[in-house]
Amino acid sequence: MISTILITGGAGNVASALANKLSENSNNFIVIVDNLSTGSISKIPQKENVKFIKADANNYNDIVPIFGRYNFDYVFHYAAVVGVKRTLENPMMVLNDIEGIKNILSLSKNSGIKRVFFSSSSEVYGEPFEIPQNENTTPLNSRLPYAIVKNVGEAFFKSYFQEYGLNYTIFRFFNTYGPNQSEDFVVPRFVKAALKNEPIYLYGDGLQTRSFCYVDDNIDTCVKAMNIDVCLNDVLNVGSDKEMTILSLAEKIISITNSKSKIIHLPPLEEGDMTRRCPDTTKMKNILGRELITLEVGINKLITHYENR
Repeated sequence: MISTILITGGAGNVASALANKLSENSNNFIVIVDNLSTGSISKIPQKENVKFIKADANNYNDIVPIFGRYNFDYVFHYAAVVGVKRTLENPMMVLNDIEGIKNILSLSKNSGIKRVFFSSSSEVYGEPFEIPQNENTTPLNSRLPYAIVKNVGEAFFKSYFQEYGLNYTIFRFFNTYGPNQSEDFVVPRFVKAALKNEPIYLYGDGLQTRSFCYVDDNIDTCVKAMNIDVCLNDVLNVGSDKEMTILSLAEKIISITNSKSKIIHLPPLEEGDMTRRCPDTTKMKNILGRELITLEVGINKLITHYENR
């Protein structure tokens, strides 16, 4: 039986990889919606069972005919303004993403959707109260517009289930990197600089920590959550549990690439650069059922991708 799946923001890094993975199953028909404000049409899989529609999920009149035309089974709402610098510089654009959340939920509720999936973020945790950050025990103390929108979004998804019985899964994504990621993000920026022996710039002392998840681990987890019907009406951390400083990430990339790049420290960001990030991935590992791709393997995959372009 054919499953018809909507992916908003499908021309972005993670969502385009999700579309590609789902399209491997010929029983899936995928409709991608993206306004191409930050996404790229080149990332969209060119396959018979993938349809792209340029539209803005934040605009109700743009999105409503798409729900009218297709009988969706599942919806992945990934459309959002992303990137620390971009979200800090465009707070009103970020806050407007709440409209997209409301549009998708309202139309899904009225269309008999089996489940909606929401790309939330590790940013909802704000400054860490505990490491690793657990879905059920770590308090959400976000204060920046991007994180607040994700937090409000989570509340909307939970409320639609409570009020209307619309099933959901919330994915809290921690730093996910991969071949389709733009240079707005730290791993591709560092790798590309290292390959050219150019300076690698860090904000502050570089001792803020993150964990880095290769995109295949993210996608395999999310697709499995859909296929085996787990994390129903629940929240799931999706990321790597290997915590490291941004400085050590730069040093590791320089080492792997045999680069002559020098590390240069810039003034720290005024806000938005949390001191630590690392998820409790117990639930994710149970779903994925395999070891995660190591940073070394992931970075080498990126290098191969850049060198073969």
